[in-house]
Amino acid sequence: MTVDLPAPTRRDDLADLDLRELERRLTERVDGEVRFDAGSRGTYATDASNFRQVPLGVVIPRTVEAGAAAVEVCAQLGAPIVSRGGGTSLAGEACNVAVVLDWSKYCKNVVSVDPDARTAVVEPGIVLDELNKAVAPHGLQFGPRPSTHSRCTLGGMIGNNSCGSTAQAYGKTVDNLVRAEVLTYDGVRMWVGPTSDEEYQQILAEGGRRAEIYRGLHEIAEEYGDDVRSSYPDIPRRVSGYNLDSLLPEGGFDLAKALSGSEGTLVTLLRAEVALVPVVEHRAMLVLGFPSIEEAADAVPMVNGHEPLVVEGIDERLIHFEREKRLNQGSLDLLPGGLGWLMVEVGADDEDELRREVESLAADAEQAGAHVQEYEDAEDREDLWSIRESGLGATAWVADMADAWPGWEDSAVPPERLGEYLRRFGDLLDEYGYGKASRYGHFGHGCLHIRIPFDLTTAEGVQDYVSFLDRAAHLVAEFGGSLSGEHGDGQQRGALLPVMLGDRCVEAMEKVKALVDPGNRMNPGKVVHAYAPDENLRLGPDYAPSEPRDKHFRFPQDDGSWDRAVLRCVGVGQCRSHEGGVMCPSYRATGEEQHSTRGRSRLLFEMMSGHPDSPITDGWRSTEVRDALDLCLACKGCKTDCPVDVDMATYKAEFLSHHYEGRVRPAAHYTMGWLPLWARLASFAPRLVNALSHAGPLTRLGQRLGGVEPDRPVPYFADHRFTDSYRRRGPRGSGERGEVMLWPDTFTNNLHPHVAKAAVEVLEDAGYRVTIPDSTLCCGLTWISTGQLDVAERVLRRTLRHLAPHLRRGGLVVGLEPSCTAVFRADAPELFPHDHDIARLRDQTRTLAELLVDTDGWEPPKVDRDAVVQPHCHQHAVLGEDPDTELMKRAGIEPTTVSGCCGLAGNFGYESGHLDVSVACAEHELLPALREAGDDALVLADGFSCRTQVEQTDGGRQPEHLAEVLAAALRAQRGQPTDPRSRPGRPQQVRHLDRHRPQEGSPWPV
Repeated sequence: MTVDLPAPTRRDDLADLDLRELERRLTERVDGEVRFDAGSRGTYATDASNFRQVPLGVVIPRTVEAGAAAVEVCAQLGAPIVSRGGGTSLAGEACNVAVVLDWSKYCKNVVSVDPDARTAVVEPGIVLDELNKAVAPHGLQFGPRPSTHSRCTLGGMIGNNSCGSTAQAYGKTVDNLVRAEVLTYDGVRMWVGPTSDEEYQQILAEGGRRAEIYRGLHEIAEEYGDDVRSSYPDIPRRVSGYNLDSLLPEGGFDLAKALSGSEGTLVTLLRAEVALVPVVEHRAMLVLGFPSIEEAADAVPMVNGHEPLVVEGIDERLIHFEREKRLNQGSLDLLPGGLGWLMVEVGADDEDELRREVESLAADAEQAGAHVQEYEDAEDREDLWSIRESGLGATAWVADMADAWPGWEDSAVPPERLGEYLRRFGDLLDEYGYGKASRYGHFGHGCLHIRIPFDLTTAEGVQDYVSFLDRAAHLVAEFGGSLSGEHGDGQQRGALLPVMLGDRCVEAMEKVKALVDPGNRMNPGKVVHAYAPDENLRLGPDYAPSEPRDKHFRFPQDDGSWDRAVLRCVGVGQCRSHEGGVMCPSYRATGEEQHSTRGRSRLLFEMMSGHPDSPITDGWRSTEVRDALDLCLACKGCKTDCPVDVDMATYKAEFLSHHYEGRVRPAAHYTMGWLPLWARLASFAPRLVNALSHAGPLTRLGQRLGGVEPDRPVPYFADHRFTDSYRRRGPRGSGERGEVMLWPDTFTNNLHPHVAKAAVEVLEDAGYRVTIPDSTLCCGLTWISTGQLDVAERVLRRTLRHLAPHLRRGGLVVGLEPSCTAVFRADAPELFPHDHDIARLRDQTRTLAELLVDTDGWEPPKVDRDAVVQPHCHQHAVLGEDPDTELMKRAGIEPTTVSGCCGLAGNFGYESGHLDVSVACAEHELLPALREAGDDALVLADGFSCRTQVEQTDGGRQPEHLAEVLAAALRAQRGQPTDPRSRPGRPQQVRHLDRHRPQEGSPWPV
């Protein structure tokens, strides 16, 4: 059979493609979301790689059948296709000038589970963690577990032939694939898997295109079989190249396995049947410390002899980077002595067998010169694994090294030669000046992970990058290894495959491509006929981003550069996870890439990049960027949860300040953005204001005119501001521990003054003399969150003038509202990085818990209650929660801490059009936790927004600030009344928001 080999598809091949007709037909035929707008195209223009290609459009099918219909329409018009899962690919295989099929939003179902056969049938968009949740009741799991397990999809794992740390025990994804339902570009839809001789003959007898494909693949396997046997490395982590070995007789002529790892260049995956493995109940974790990472690698064969479940290697550079970036701070000290470590997990069927294996491994490791430490505490084990899983983020944007990038991130060699390879590879790094890069990875399989400080913005730097890749490819081939041991070839390594496999095997791959995808429309330019590694660079020698001269934030962590700040996102996609931390609540509510931290970062990059083909053409005036940022809650969760510290709340504020410069702003910016002013005015007649703001239809009309969500109840102003009451009362107490200034933020002062009064009680009991500012001041939070940064700067300067004398005397400022306290600790220093008084304010601001836990000799009153604790997002991101946890522990409070955002987030939940998303965010973590809590459990929320959201969505629960709980306990000790309903300023009734909860089939999937 003769197969013609087509030339690679390039952009000019699409000149005759009618995009309007393509969009029209897709919209007409596909049950899903069809998007050819500039914002969607910019969002999907890159993955986690060095490359960028603006897609033709994006299709988000609601069903697998809809995805198949999209392929059919594209084939009718000749439009290329690229399938996308979690978008974390590091070799450029998830971006292309094509129609992107994003399966992750809707096609994420477990179709069936067969516990007896230990298999499951899944759709391509299901996230690995969600699959494992579904099969956990059967004591089963999917074996391979990449570090991106919280957001990588099974479709993407099959496309890339992903592995992860547990591949040590369970093999690559291909080893766990039973069969697959696939669709060729020209319409052949079939389930494929191992093919017996009888099945093969039956398929040929049926004739047609399917028979043509099977016959052609069979002939290719016969013609090139000996080349595959001699050239394909026999190592655990050969991920590079098509799995031609699965087409050989000894591979069972298994088309499912042959197509796995083809990175969407051959077929579209519709469903897959995967093998499951039992969860090992008895596990132990050891860390072996060695004098160097090379000596750690030398010990891998010894460790592998014990048949471990996991063997991971990390070096001292990774630990240094994590210390510099304050990642996993408590975990790093758990490591035993050394400068290179192996993290080893072993398992057994029973505890006695496990102990024997641990003792044997420990004895062999000590004989090999290792420091050995076993970790029996589950929390310690989890903390240690977080060190390794943070590798990608930790090695990007580090202070003492040039910017590091993927490019040679996952080569693999025979494990027994890993130490020798690391030494040779280290010499190569030094030769090119890349020697500061960290080396870590799946050492049990000889797989090395690394981000290298390539210079990708100058002609000389790009030339060195290309030269290094060629030298590295020859080195790994010399060792009998694979260019990729995990992340695939894509465009990053596709052109280098002849170095590893030889011309004959590459020719065989080209024939497979020509047979299955004769028009070269499936993810063209990747793996086969690949673009060169210096084509389509996201940066490149012509990268010329526009840098605004009139920035408000100074971005001190990014050398004052807006461009560097926007470039921070490396595409790892942790913002797409659905559990843990806060980031990213809007993505968790909507499932939209555009509403993830990564999606917004991509659009900001497109806005400033200067690329001539960028779909974002109007800079700061971009409506696409504005719309993507509209659902950003400015929660700052990404500032802490993102491994590279993207701070989208700050980027949003900076963008809004330029976007609306010299223009009329949305009404909500004048109502909620200027809340401190309106609150001050309301304080002169609070009862009248409350009556007018709760006047039924008239109020709702006013809310609509003011850009406020009409279904969101308006808070009540207190009859008396805290500051007015306190000035009449005056400071009391001995002041034996000195004087502290209590910060009367707008929310506490005007809306919940009882919180401040409670704080005064507690502080005075602890021996402090409490003062307040001599004037009505503000931190500027509401102006910052609405991007009115000129006003915010003026407000902060005025505040600083009043606070400067107190600060210069060394006085402390105690904040009660986390968002306002976070302004002093983070936003203000980033607006005025060189102001000494701002630095004093940052360093001398304390939360109530921080001050009290450091107050020697004072113990909190005993509360002895369970509590559901909703930390404010800004507390999580900027202030930290450990002091609060410690204070609660001392008070006998047993906390159940809620992860995730409450969904109100300052002005966000009040702005018109945000209510559904706001309530969906609350339904993700907060409201389920409240429903599960006992009736007697306290609800603790230091943030005004969090307390308001609980009051308005839960019903019956009365959330409290920690200061209130401690003050009530103090009063109980004195025999005074403690009924919280007697506290002033608390509304007795609220309108609940039940009709805004996510429903089945809601556009806001939670």
